[in-house]
Amino acid sequence: MKKICALIIILASLLVGDVSRYRIGNIVLEGVPEIPASIAARLRPYQNIRSALFLDWLHDDRGILIKTRFSETGQVHVVETPKGSRRQLTFYDEPIDECTVCPDPHKSVFLFTKDSAGNEMNQIYVYDYTTGTRQLLSDGKSKHNAVVWSTKGDKFTFRSNKRNGRDYDIYLGDLGGTENFGIILQEGGYWYPRNFAPDDTKLLVSKYVSSSESYLYILDVSKKELTEINDDTMNIAYGTSRWAPDMKGIYVVADKFGDFQKLLYYDLESAKFENLTEQIPWDIKEVEISPSGNTLAFTVNENGYSKLYLMDARSRKLNHALLPDGQIFNLKFDSDGDELAMTLNTPTQPSDVYTLNLRSKKYLRWTQSEAGGLDTSAFVRPKLIHYNTFDSTGGQPRKIPAYYYEPKGFKPPYPVLIDCHGGPAVQEKPYFSYLFQFYLKELGIAVIAPNVRGSTGYGRGFMMLDDGLNREDAVKDIGTLLDWIQAQPQLDAKRIGIKGGSYGGYMALASMVHYSDRLCCGIDEIGISNFVTFLENTGEYRQDVRRTEYGDERDPDMRAFLNRISPLTNAHKITKPMYIVQGLHDPRVPVSEAEQIVKATRKNDADVWYLLAEDEGHGFGKKSNRNVYQQVLIMFLKRYLLNKD
Repeated sequence: MKKICALIIILASLLVGDVSRYRIGNIVLEGVPEIPASIAARLRPYQNIRSALFLDWLHDDRGILIKTRFSETGQVHVVETPKGSRRQLTFYDEPIDECTVCPDPHKSVFLFTKDSAGNEMNQIYVYDYTTGTRQLLSDGKSKHNAVVWSTKGDKFTFRSNKRNGRDYDIYLGDLGGTENFGIILQEGGYWYPRNFAPDDTKLLVSKYVSSSESYLYILDVSKKELTEINDDTMNIAYGTSRWAPDMKGIYVVADKFGDFQKLLYYDLESAKFENLTEQIPWDIKEVEISPSGNTLAFTVNENGYSKLYLMDARSRKLNHALLPDGQIFNLKFDSDGDELAMTLNTPTQPSDVYTLNLRSKKYLRWTQSEAGGLDTSAFVRPKLIHYNTFDSTGGQPRKIPAYYYEPKGFKPPYPVLIDCHGGPAVQEKPYFSYLFQFYLKELGIAVIAPNVRGSTGYGRGFMMLDDGLNREDAVKDIGTLLDWIQAQPQLDAKRIGIKGGSYGGYMALASMVHYSDRLCCGIDEIGISNFVTFLENTGEYRQDVRRTEYGDERDPDMRAFLNRISPLTNAHKITKPMYIVQGLHDPRVPVSEAEQIVKATRKNDADVWYLLAEDEGHGFGKKSNRNVYQQVLIMFLKRYLLNKD
């Protein structure tokens, strides 16, 4: 009821006041000038760039399933042959999230999930790709995700918060739907199903506590008994986990043996771990095992770039697969184990689907996404830089890694946009971004995307540097980045803006609080403006895991600290123009976070532009909404970073 009342107040506030307001589709714009047609036209080729993501293999050489967008949202398509035509299977207003094909070759079905208007209450659907029929399997109300098929393909497991809205229980069900869904794990907390044993009698499950603490268990499916996989009392963060096909062990990614996450083999008989990637000084990410168990494919995050490795399961011999520098994800072997599918994304090319033939060692490109008629060879690759920050480690100044994108065809010194990632326990990586390329090629704006303390990819210790009372140390890392920019002759220290989404939105707001005299403008997308109100109003199923990161607002001392450092408390210090962006149905960072910072900053006579999407949540899933948001963004940057209208 509290959230409903708050929502009514927020919606009512849109109908009063002196700020100009108008609507474009499902977007309400407040304090935003009319968008010139020239900006929309200039952006259009970039906004029409497509991408394709690998989802799963189909049986009997029918091809693959991919996710791509032909109109408004990303939907499931089938591609029967490499570079063949894409045939759309799902047609929804909302984007498809998960998609997984039934392992039983006699069943021509796959499961997929989607939500409604960005509310993240994902539902499970079944689609028969022979008949084209689809059916809702879940209750239509609660949150369902992490769908995992049994090895045989007669059942599947998933997690849901339907019991009390807060805790994730693990369910087992079949294609009969809700009538046949039953809880097999009810422990309370943030649980995930991971991987069925080859004989389907056991299931790997994990409990997430924080980015630095999780637990891995074997669940006996019929007895509903848990056995923990951990011979240590220390906190461990687990990643991917997979049963070995012979059921004698488990391959698991964890930071048990040091600062980085390694690929380990857990022997069930001896209950001992073997470190398989001791020689690789980076985090292991995805892991896939061939059906025979002879080959392991895994990716390594080397300084933000993905590297693909193949390991012989018997000899432990490693081979490094040569691919362009970029991001490799969504690995999966076909049923024979001869082909490994993946999605490949580079800084200058959007995501496309490739397969690697393990016998011939040759790659096949399955999709070739359109680039909006643009010449991708003119796109810019970033440089990895490191700058000194305010503190030291090992007797030397601590260095912060960042990706620096420099414009082409413009005369320096360049204006700068600092782009802050969310999380905070994620990593800025050099993915393809058509917006970045637009800044560089069309506006002459340099982009710097830092990995401030708290980011992943640089070890457990670095990730935990911003925890609890150290939260604002990450903001200080932005302050020293401003010092670095000032020392670069090719960059204009008088024209710097900052942008961020989610936690990055907090970083943008906090930077505007502390460095408003050094920044021209700020862009806050779905950002946290007050940690206390955020923690009180974020989705119930997220509150506890967010408290482990930011602190528990129910503790009086922590509450006082969180209030003291929150941008809302210090909003009087934000005196430069702001662009605030929000989705009405965001369950993570509620719309009230945007509304309160808009109201507070307007008291400073600062120019505040506000965009509210009424059919979106935590991020924009619909192309038409993204188009408007980005058109306003470019107009804002031209006015307040480039000083042009």
